[in-house]
Amino acid sequence: MISRHHANRQAHNWLVYDIGDRFLEQFVPLYKGVLYDLGAGEAPYREFFTRHSDKYVTVDWSGSQHPIQADIVADLNEPLPVASGVADTVVSLSVLEHLREPGRMLAEAHRILRPGGAIVLQVPWQWWVHEAPHDFYRYTPYALEHLLRTAGFVDVTVHPQAGFFTTMTLKANYFSCRLVRGPAPVRLLLRAVFSVFWFAGQKLAPLLDRLDDDWALEACGYYVTARRN
Repeated sequence: MISRHHANRQAHNWLVYDIGDRFLEQFVPLYKGVLYDLGAGEAPYREFFTRHSDKYVTVDWSGSQHPIQADIVADLNEPLPVASGVADTVVSLSVLEHLREPGRMLAEAHRILRPGGAIVLQVPWQWWVHEAPHDFYRYTPYALEHLLRTAGFVDVTVHPQAGFFTTMTLKANYFSCRLVRGPAPVRLLLRAVFSVFWFAGQKLAPLLDRLDDDWALEACGYYVTARRN
């Protein structure tokens, strides 16, 4: 399980991390050489990316709300202190929505990639406001393709993470977490009750998603792959 070390993986949301694990495995052929992880935070995927690249380099800013494990401390809204054409792969997971200047980061990712290098992004779409006040944008597939192509990327492909039922299940689970309040015994009881529904919903939702013939319309988020010419 790739995301087993992720601090945010919990009983109410493990499904979205399982989905992410499958996408990260699917994109293994894109990881090679020197891999830069932009907005790596605590680097929960270090073990995975290190296994599939020759060198893993993490980048994040000093103002992060998480403890960071950054080889390079830099603001992704600004030019990176990295030479051009040094990376074979760039990954950036759940980061673009937190940037005031997402186009700047994508342009910098394009600059530091070698010709033929790949970028792998993940962004939320129907998702709650998180890490406030540093949560600025939600992107449709059309916006993502526009941003990547404007930055100079080609072969842009947008992959919806899941369909309507998974999206609504996760939204309901996150909402119910906000209801777990009160004295400790009450919180413990509520969490025990909700856990039954969290587990059942996350097991059932992927099966019901088979009824949704266009996941892109109601996705909880998207993965994006593209390449530098």
